[in-house]
Amino acid sequence: MTTPQTKRSFPPVVDADTRLLVLGSLPGDRSLAAARYYAHPQNQFWQLMSAVIDVDLPSLDYDARLAALRTARVGLWDVVASAARPGSSDAAIRDVVGNDLPALIATLPALQAVAFNGATAHRHGMRLLGTAAERLSTVALPSSSPLHTVGVEAKLPAWLALRVFL
Repeated sequence: MTTPQTKRSFPPVVDADTRLLVLGSLPGDRSLAAARYYAHPQNQFWQLMSAVIDVDLPSLDYDARLAALRTARVGLWDVVASAARPGSSDAAIRDVVGNDLPALIATLPALQAVAFNGATAHRHGMRLLGTAAERLSTVALPSSSPLHTVGVEAKLPAWLALRVFL
């Protein structure tokens, strides 16, 4: 039996003006191969965030997408720093090492809310936030992953609620 490969998250995409931090669980294989957040073409993240910040993110190249998020005061990161996981399913994540969310949050003076992209991110993220969650709003979002087969229209109302933090 082979041991699943250890996979690692990307660095955070934030700056001092970040008001909303969107946290995923751990990048999937397509994202890891491309070294880009939400690189799977069927992941709905960029479409959902387009509606939140009112910018057509899918039409932009990756660097411009990140710049548009920063302009909208939205940051990205993951709750899992590293884990063993065959494939891309959150259900297969094992041996989780969490990212130091409180340390990052301490560097973000404008931060008002943390949103969790999916149930796995929410479960691990709330535990990792600890007392840092007391001063912030936290939002559990339906996953943008193509493995969460609910359509984008069903997910959109929860994602649009993030606008209040921008």
